[in-house]
Order: sequence, then C-alpha cells, then structure tokens
Amino acid sequence: MRKSSILATLALAAGIAGTTALVAPVLAQGAAPAAPAARAALGIPEIHQRLTAAGYTDIDEIDRERDRYEVKATDREGRRVELDVDAATAEVLRTEVKRSKRSGDDRATSSQRSR
Repeated sequence: MRKSSILATLALAAGIAGTTALVAPVLAQGAAPAAPAARAALGIPEIHQRLTAAGYTDIDEIDRERDRYEVKATDREGRRVELDVDAATAEVLRTEVKRSKRSGDDRATSSQRSR
C-alpha cells in the first residue's frame, strides 16, 4: 500500500508541474503590455540649434508646452512665424505666419508639415 501511495503522490506532483508549465505562458500572454518609454525632450539650446540649421533666424522666444515647444522666429522668406516644434525630435509640427507689422497684411495661417 505504501508503494501505491508514493506513486500516487509522484503522479499528482508531475500533473501539477505539467499544468503549471502549460498555464504560465498563457497567463503571460494576457499580461498588460509595458508602458512605452517616455520620450526625452531636447533642451532649448538644441531646439535653437536645429531650427537655425533649418534656416530660421531671429529666434527670440522658445516656450515649453508639454511635449512641444512654441517658437517665434523668422523663416527663410523673411516672414515672422510661430512654430510648434516637437520637443523630442525638433520636427516642426505647425507653422503660423504672423501679420507683418510693416505691410499691414492680414494674418495667414498654414498647417505645414516639414519633410
């Protein structure tokens, strides 16, 4: 009788171990995905450098707004613009042409993506 008791215990232990080996990967698949890594923001000097390299001049204001910067500058055509710049990549997300103080032109807005 003792022999059958030991065999039953071993069979039970093997069954539990086998079930655990099969169930663990299934449970892991249902786990919530890891949160994406936060994007590191570039500093104001780096944003200034990249915009200067892209041809913007007279950069006189750079304000951080969450995941972007608001920048006031002059574009290559000499127009005053307000830019929304991605804080992590320095990509210009939006360009708004401001009214020229000299000519009295109406304010024009354009949604341009830099490529």
